[in-house]
Amino acid sequence: MSLFGPSKPILPALIVHGGAWDIPEHLHQDSIDGCCEAARKGWEVLERGGSAVDAVEAAVRMLEDDPTFDAGRGAVLNCAGAIELDAIIMDGSDLNLGAVIGVQRVRNPVTLARLVMTESEHAILACEGAEAFARRRGLALVPNSELAVEREKTRWQAERAERQPHGDLSRGHPGDTVGAVGLDLSGHLAVATSTGGTFYKHPGRVGDSPLVGCGAYADDRSGAVSATGEGESLMRVVISKSVCDLMYGGMSAQEAADAGIGLLTRRTSGQGGLIVLGNQGDVGIAHNTSYLAHAYVKGEKIIGGVLKRSDVRQA
Repeated sequence: MSLFGPSKPILPALIVHGGAWDIPEHLHQDSIDGCCEAARKGWEVLERGGSAVDAVEAAVRMLEDDPTFDAGRGAVLNCAGAIELDAIIMDGSDLNLGAVIGVQRVRNPVTLARLVMTESEHAILACEGAEAFARRRGLALVPNSELAVEREKTRWQAERAERQPHGDLSRGHPGDTVGAVGLDLSGHLAVATSTGGTFYKHPGRVGDSPLVGCGAYADDRSGAVSATGEGESLMRVVISKSVCDLMYGGMSAQEAADAGIGLLTRRTSGQGGLIVLGNQGDVGIAHNTSYLAHAYVKGEKIIGGVLKRSDVRQA
């Protein structure tokens, strides 16, 4: 017991997102179900005393395996008809992180990002070098074609036919990038974000997702944030680190999330969404897109939804 009385017990917390964009109505239930399953998987890790890093990796792996989302299997194709995947994971206890960029033959890039964090002297590995590292660490590589689903192949073919002969690049929608933030029983925070990027992007394009402080940030002193949306805009305001700094300055998770989206809107006119955990477990969700798919744990209950822009959120 503390000399100043009993200390407040740390309650674990977890929230996941499946992207912020104009999600078609026919995908709403699949998005909710996928986010709920991912939240359940991550929560099982926390319930048995696992680390926040373990929990967010487990949750994001589920989202990468779900073809509903733009991450892992089901990711969008670039203008050359290939899938390029990016991911990041960060430990708020020591600010350690790992990220991978532009991998084409890794089914779960979040797991490769964690291996970069824990088993290399580097923070980021890209493309063929990242895949060679994966092979050396025992991760099986898969053909790029195994990651593509019929929905995205059909979409790519239609876009290609419409844009011939010039092949102009499409902006596409902001994207259904995925992410998870977690707080464990030891009071440590972690975050993971994973994406296939923007539909019909130029080969080699890198958005905010694998960039520390942009697509994700975690610091036990303040909170953890995973971002989704228009990467070119999100990285301009280093949105995840900016939101963590606002929490360090005294804002709640919801106040900081709202302020972060306000900053994005004022300074870039870009679109995006955020999921946020404060270091005491308070939750924040904000977005200026039409919808944001998410799920979080409150008590023993998994709560998921596809938030409309007009919704008022106090989780």
